[in-house]
Amino acid sequence: MLDIFIPYWGEPALMRETVDSVLAQDCDDWRLTIIDDAYPSDEIQRWVATLNNQRITYVRKEANEGITANYRSCVALASEPLMMMLGCDDRLLPGYVREVLAAHARFPGPAIITPGAEVIDETGTVVKTLVDTVKRRIVQPHGGGYQLLGGESLATNLLHGDWLYWPALTFRTDRIKAYDFREGYPIIQDLALVMDMIFGGEQLLVLPVTAFQYRRHSASASSTKLVDGSRFAGERDYFKLAASQARALGWRAAERAARLRLTSRAHAGVLLPRAVLRRDAGASRALARHLFGF
Repeated sequence: MLDIFIPYWGEPALMRETVDSVLAQDCDDWRLTIIDDAYPSDEIQRWVATLNNQRITYVRKEANEGITANYRSCVALASEPLMMMLGCDDRLLPGYVREVLAAHARFPGPAIITPGAEVIDETGTVVKTLVDTVKRRIVQPHGGGYQLLGGESLATNLLHGDWLYWPALTFRTDRIKAYDFREGYPIIQDLALVMDMIFGGEQLLVLPVTAFQYRRHSASASSTKLVDGSRFAGERDYFKLAASQARALGWRAAERAARLRLTSRAHAGVLLPRAVLRRDAGASRALARHLFGF
């Protein structure tokens, strides 16, 4: 059984698409819990009630607590062997639950499971972006069939470039409960948790199938902070922490990758000309600082 959680705060129309993608699964071994972080509308709550589906639970918080607290709420409520935190604008492809459960039955050890993912835009159209092309062709390890990854090699790889799609990940519930989300990294907290798990000896299983649709659009928190460069200050702080964690383990290659943060710098370099053309001095300084390391 897969515990699917949606930490909800967002556009109701896209949220309905997300829930519909769960209902469209070709395997019924799931249950869905929606944790509403006090979104200023009860539209989704009323819509879910009309579904009258006993496998769907709706929880609404009295006050907005933020995404980190909502992730913690999801993990705390998880009780099935596997759990995931599905983004409220992303979509599962019909075979997601079946593929993940079959993979776990075949390889019960790994704490993290990820299928392949494709990227969609605001309209739900599959798109190819520069960021995602670099992830797939340059950063992500290549290989056929199931891939079991872990240790320093995976840590080094992810610190060079995070090619994972956080909402697509399924976790062994007992293992993710052994870790916590770090405070102070609201944009990169997903990588921080995954890295803590890898530094702790956990393994990642990559499936040879595409079963997830990840939505990229300009309204996302991460995209907004990319434009003004503020995201990268948090990334620099995180990579310093990761370098110290790697050094404590004697993982020199991983420590070097964290200090170099190559793809993170390259990303800032791609955005810098846009900030210059917009004559945004603050963003230009923030992006240049991240790119050149001062």
